[in-house]
Amino acid sequence: MKITFYGAAGGVTGTAYYCESSSSRIMIDCGMFQGGKRDESLNKTAPPVNYRTLDAIVLTHAHLDHCGRLPMAVRNGYRGPIFGTPATMDLVALVLRDSLKVQTGDLDKLNRMLVRKGKSKIKPLFDEADVEGAIGQMKPLPYHEPFSVAEGMEIVVDEAGHILGSGSLKLTVKEGKKTKSVIFSGDLGAAGMPIVRDPEPFREADMVIMESTYGDRDHKPLQETIDEAISIIRNAMHTKGKILIPSFAIGRTQDIIYYIEQAFRQGGLPRLPIYIDSPMAIEATRIYMSHSELFDEEMNEFIASGEQERDKGYIRPTSTAEESKHLNQVQGPCIIIAGSGMCNAGRIRHHLRHNLWMPETSVLIVGYQAEGTLGRKLVDGHTSVNIFGERIAVRAQIHKLGGFSAHAGQSDLLTWFDVLAPDRPRVVLTHGEDRARLTLADIIRQRYGLQPFLPKYGESVEV
Repeated sequence: MKITFYGAAGGVTGTAYYCESSSSRIMIDCGMFQGGKRDESLNKTAPPVNYRTLDAIVLTHAHLDHCGRLPMAVRNGYRGPIFGTPATMDLVALVLRDSLKVQTGDLDKLNRMLVRKGKSKIKPLFDEADVEGAIGQMKPLPYHEPFSVAEGMEIVVDEAGHILGSGSLKLTVKEGKKTKSVIFSGDLGAAGMPIVRDPEPFREADMVIMESTYGDRDHKPLQETIDEAISIIRNAMHTKGKILIPSFAIGRTQDIIYYIEQAFRQGGLPRLPIYIDSPMAIEATRIYMSHSELFDEEMNEFIASGEQERDKGYIRPTSTAEESKHLNQVQGPCIIIAGSGMCNAGRIRHHLRHNLWMPETSVLIVGYQAEGTLGRKLVDGHTSVNIFGERIAVRAQIHKLGGFSAHAGQSDLLTWFDVLAPDRPRVVLTHGEDRARLTLADIIRQRYGLQPFLPKYGESVEV
């Protein structure tokens, strides 16, 4: 079997791994690139494969950088099954419809400007028919049960602990009398994160294709991060400013709400309004609550206790654009959680435009910020940033809280790999910027005596 890497090879977005044997061809993930203009320009085309002969697409989870180019696959003639866990199926439908909405809005603005300049309009990358086609082609993939996805190809999904429904995949390929297995880690979560269960490592494989997002460092301990966040919020309350939290709608928002509810309940944080200013996050939370069979023991006990705060008026969803705009007149202190997590789209950009120049504003960065994104510029200390064509001074307090990441840090990655290392698989490191995966590669080489392969875009590896 040959595996070709059409994304997340030297970066952390655009995951798409093309696997071809003598009898079958499948794709693991079909994600969008995210980041600066250079990265996003790669979204103009689907991964360069023959979609009419592709047998299956299998998803590790529902984040946009793993599923966002599915409609483009459909537009290019793909009519086969798209496999994902039931929760992934529900979340992918939400993600793709939201992506279409964002694309349509951005393209309408751009085309109006082009028409005024006498230039031709730009055509959309995909349309509603492509999105609904992709959603209609989704098929459920169970956890822990061997499942045939194509001739001679069988998949088993184990918990990845990243977001609801996320999985690590073990692909077993049979050709004649030979059988080989490849593990795709997907995005791995850290042990002990709320709501979802901890990652479950496989124990043997011929090859491991492993993410390395934080391969060069560990996160700050979770409880230390929670305590820091509570302290920041308490201090910000004295200035009566707004506390802005750019947050990924799926996974991170639900985690942050959970921590705030716990802080309210335990007395660590005085109650204040929490605005969930993201229709996508509101719907994602509903989907989360409909899949309680995937919750960890701690979350199930919390639900059973009846002590959730979200029905007591402090946590306030703002679904409509009018409700979102009204938050400009709301006085602090209050918390506004809005997408997107890297500040490169969504309602958070409006809130940053209105509040970033105010010293009493606090911005809590709670997730990974890719190169070229607005969020990365804030973390890197830029004194002004461009938002909607306007230069905005950065006078707000910017706080980076890495311990909230849904990605495993270096130690958790190695703990996951420890279980596999005795089988001495070939290691391929993807889904990480070069600094992170070079560091992780050095550790794997020194600790286990294995030499990882670090593919670039379009490179292949044979199993």
